[in-house]
Amino acid sequence: MTKTLILGGGGMVGQKLANRLGPDANITLFDIAFPPNSAPGVQKTGNVSDPAIAKSLASERFEVIYHLAAIVSGEAEADFDKGWSINMMALWNLLDALKDEHEASGGAYIPKIIFTSSIAVFGGPFPEMIDDEFLSAPQTSYGAQKACCELMLTDFSRKGFVDGISLRLPTICVRPGKPNAAASGFFSGIIREPLNGQTAILPVADTVRHWHASPRSAARFLTHAAALDTAKLNGRRALNLPGFSCTVAEQIEALRRVAGQSAVDKIKHQPDETIMKIVSGWPRNFDPARAIELGFKAESDFDEIIQVYIDDDLANSASR
Repeated sequence: MTKTLILGGGGMVGQKLANRLGPDANITLFDIAFPPNSAPGVQKTGNVSDPAIAKSLASERFEVIYHLAAIVSGEAEADFDKGWSINMMALWNLLDALKDEHEASGGAYIPKIIFTSSIAVFGGPFPEMIDDEFLSAPQTSYGAQKACCELMLTDFSRKGFVDGISLRLPTICVRPGKPNAAASGFFSGIIREPLNGQTAILPVADTVRHWHASPRSAARFLTHAAALDTAKLNGRRALNLPGFSCTVAEQIEALRRVAGQSAVDKIKHQPDETIMKIVSGWPRNFDPARAIELGFKAESDFDEIIQVYIDDDLANSASR
């Protein structure tokens, strides 16, 4: 049974991943805290950016490590030092500790690392469609931190210390639970809150276009990456992943089709200059040909994304 570590295992995607791996999997979940009724696995708590913790975790020689731990985009922009400590130095400390374990094993220990990067590694001006040849040029601290991690993981993999892959996730939507500090949180909020009978705030124009995939797809991306032969990446270890591109107005139309005008009426437009500035530096549409060729799949329209939330999470949200 594969010995697996999920860093950020208490977060939404970490919980989805642990549940997808199943109750019989050999999983250790690491985070600063865990939700009630957490997904199955051994729980460990601490600060992921602490070098001593990285060394301790590395000493357990996990075969597969999912590195999901991060602070979100809005928080990383507001707290510069914390963003670099959590989002970049945590991976550096882990990779450094894993290199030590690799060398101590005589080169036998080479863990598979799946790192959740982001489409925030890209910056404008954008073409209508970003293909696999478009270069990263982040315009936020969060994007810069993710881009640095991609390069570190590629280099440690090139040297043979680890076997890594970076997944540039679309914005995950519809996220269950309470809103977080992510600048992208409203993409979920304008669907989630109305479906739960609550008011939602829309801080940007409804003409904003963005790239989405569901939490279910996110967990599926991760397990698919863990099973992937990374030789097929030909040294380019960061992948743009599939998703669905739509405008906020198209999101709202999908909500109207699913839940009616009464749900749409709960969305209130309240412009936020800070969020508008951050979102304006994000990409809008992708042609992720490499990932599709490698077998990654996502939803084909936004109605399907809403239905995934209804099927997987709405009942739990209503019960809270």
